[in-house]
Amino acid sequence: MPRQQLLPTMVVGSYPQPDWLIDREKLSHFVPRTRVPELWRIPEQWLEQAQDDATIVAIRDMERAGVDIVSDGEIRRESYSNKFSNALAGLDRGKEGTLTISNAGRSVRMPVPLFSGPVRRLGPVEVRDVAFLRANTDRTIKITLPGPFTMSEQAETSHHRDREALAMELAAAVNEEVRDLFAAGADIVQLDEPWMQRFPARAKQYGVKVVNRALAGITGTTAIHICFGYAAVVANKPSSYSFLTELEECAVNQVSIEAAQPKLDLAVLRELPSKTMIVGVLDLGDKQVETPEVIASRIEAALKNVPAARLILAPDCGMKYLPRETAFGKLKAMVEGAKLVRARR
Repeated sequence: MPRQQLLPTMVVGSYPQPDWLIDREKLSHFVPRTRVPELWRIPEQWLEQAQDDATIVAIRDMERAGVDIVSDGEIRRESYSNKFSNALAGLDRGKEGTLTISNAGRSVRMPVPLFSGPVRRLGPVEVRDVAFLRANTDRTIKITLPGPFTMSEQAETSHHRDREALAMELAAAVNEEVRDLFAAGADIVQLDEPWMQRFPARAKQYGVKVVNRALAGITGTTAIHICFGYAAVVANKPSSYSFLTELEECAVNQVSIEAAQPKLDLAVLRELPSKTMIVGVLDLGDKQVETPEVIASRIEAALKNVPAARLILAPDCGMKYLPRETAFGKLKAMVEGAKLVRARR
């Protein structure tokens, strides 16, 4: 991994996919849990090539914006979680599950993976993605995986005795994938666990246990992202987490949180003293591009609660639901805001 300067910048994971690649209008109405191949505009025989080209565009945008730690933009995914969760053994290929969730005061039923047998990884899922990313940039790279707790909450099971048992089998599959991702060249592997915040009672029962199983024996740099949901889906967010400080006890090196849109009480950063904190300084609910000065003020607020040596700067969450020009502008403003703060220190 290249040596990083003070207050490095990174992306959380996703970057806007081109309209010529995916039907962004349809995608804007939901976050897929099952596979939705009809979202792709490119015929199957050319889809991988098109996704490769779009991934290079995303990488170059991050580089042009000046981001220190880049991802592949999750360009090949319909959502952050469904590519991996739907690639596993144990999935019922002939039947979908359903899940009812409450959002903005209304109940929504959505199709989800149905596990009808023991879960195991059939083979690498994202290894080609990280190898492609490594071959196309000389910057520090991060690849993201859905976390086992979140995948267990975004599924139904007719086989496991409870969600904890499902989550532990998912964690074993994640562990195998994480090992292969580091072997393929990843500098950082991030687990996305936003549903720990959605279901804090179960997260407090076994969330740390599940994450530790997913990272057992892993020696590379690992991160976990926990948030309140995409800004495009969740408009009103609380100013504090229901599950966060518990992550001090997990094996992960870095903890990624959203802070800008919810105006998070950043005193919570003091309660994770052993972790490098990835703090969201870009409000993805605001389509206006922040000025570098606004970003600098958010960075300074974080620095009142965590030393600069343990602070990384990022957007609040994935950026896939933003217009590309907005996402690029925000990343550039983040990089310039970080420069302002560095110059003052």
